[in-house]
Amino acid sequence: MTPAARLAAAIDIVNTIAADRRPASEVLKEWGRGHRFAGSGDRAAIAALVYDVERRRASAAYLMGAEEGRALALGALKLARGLDVEAIAALCDGSRFGPAPLTDEERARLEAGSLDGAPAPVAGDYPEWLDASLAAVFGEARAAEGQALAERAPLDLRVNTLKAAPEKATEALAHLNPAATDWSPLALRIGFEVDGKAHALTAEPAFIKGQVEIQDEGSQIAAILAAPPRGGQVLDLCAGGGGKTLELAALMDNAGQLYAYDSDMRRLAPIHERLQRAGVRNVQVRTPRGATDVLADLEARMDLVLVDAPCTGTGTWRRNPDAKWRMRPGALAERQKDQAEVLDAAARFVKPGGRIAYVTCSLLDEENGGQVRAFLARHPDFAVVPPDETVLALGERGIRLKQAALASAEGLLLTPRRTGTDGFFVSLLARTV
Repeated sequence: MTPAARLAAAIDIVNTIAADRRPASEVLKEWGRGHRFAGSGDRAAIAALVYDVERRRASAAYLMGAEEGRALALGALKLARGLDVEAIAALCDGSRFGPAPLTDEERARLEAGSLDGAPAPVAGDYPEWLDASLAAVFGEARAAEGQALAERAPLDLRVNTLKAAPEKATEALAHLNPAATDWSPLALRIGFEVDGKAHALTAEPAFIKGQVEIQDEGSQIAAILAAPPRGGQVLDLCAGGGGKTLELAALMDNAGQLYAYDSDMRRLAPIHERLQRAGVRNVQVRTPRGATDVLADLEARMDLVLVDAPCTGTGTWRRNPDAKWRMRPGALAERQKDQAEVLDAAARFVKPGGRIAYVTCSLLDEENGGQVRAFLARHPDFAVVPPDETVLALGERGIRLKQAALASAEGLLLTPRRTGTDGFFVSLLARTV
């Protein structure tokens, strides 16, 4: 496919996403099935264009004065890719499979249009109804935080120290030019491909051997700050596919006992193969069994309960840019209910002197500090571990991290703008009696 044909396909897909209100990944997959002539390079390039539009949907519409797919794609080419009007005009060549030539108005907007004076939700490319919530956290910096969330995310890997040292993993992946990161001593970062084509990381021998796992640096930091005790008793209460479970096991050096549970057994399904590949031996998976309380024997026994809470995912918009436009206020209210319930459930398992590590991939105080404050009101036998103490798990890196992140009385908030990671909130709650 020509670059012009790829752009035309992306415009059609953007229109379908908006009309059907379906995830971009589903629409792209459906398009690929219906257009078998498109090779893998074509599909990757089209997907990259579509996701660039979703990242900059509000600002592109503002720039172009219209919200249909063509306007959004043209605006995104300027805002997300930095193309000038002539480069964009060359793609809109009027060829058989390409977009029609630029109109005079489109050319004028691409030449002279700007985001000067745009309201924060436009400049920051996030839904207007979230403006008050983001302003409560970031104030006048909310547009800048939104802009960082609209950038592409790199590929972060975590070195599995049960199988390899960071130096060995770096050597094994040298052809991908991995780089160390600022905060996690376990992280390697691989830049994204400009054409959108994904690295075949899961086919790499280092991955197959369990030496590395795909995991954002922010997620890695959350597990490190939780500080699972070597030889201790730890419960991962919302284990899902096991990403943080694997890291906790490595941090514990396969000592002690780690229990992995999730209320949805389907989410737990991948964990078994991942544990085997990673060489983990101290994890016991507890699968739900109807009305049976499969965690009853763990009550008041845990040194640490990790609550990787269900949330709106506002901190992961770099990786799921279309999700922000599908999000509705009802989803936030539902997640808040879920978070309160899982926090209350976690308290049951913590022994005196033990801790809850409450983690979300959200930027919103309603899901973060607000939930912690409400939990403490319901559970006066718990107290927040101050962020100054929490970051000690990272040593000198932790001191720098606290300066870069947004610290509050309830915990630590990482963001793409501040820490170069996905957005993560981490709060440690210690049981005092």
